[in-house]
Amino acid sequence: MIRFKLGEMIEKKQFADARRITVSEIAAATGLNRMTLSKILNQKGYGTGTETIDKLCEYFACRVEDLMEHVGPDEPPASISD
Repeated sequence: MIRFKLGEMIEKKQFADARRITVSEIAAATGLNRMTLSKILNQKGYGTGTETIDKLCEYFACRVEDLMEHVGPDEPPASISD
């Protein structure tokens, strides 16, 4: 299963920018729907397209592997410090 690390990316950006980042702010900056972002944050196994992934990578100035990871069926997800 693919696990999005959007929550972790938001936390990192909030720390780096020393301010709160909202889903609405990300939606406005990327052109993505707030509901799409909410589903990525809250629905385990949510699937989305490459355009969405590209926009999020641009917003967070990160690589794809920073935004998502493959988690096997018996493998616990990585912690934020990994």
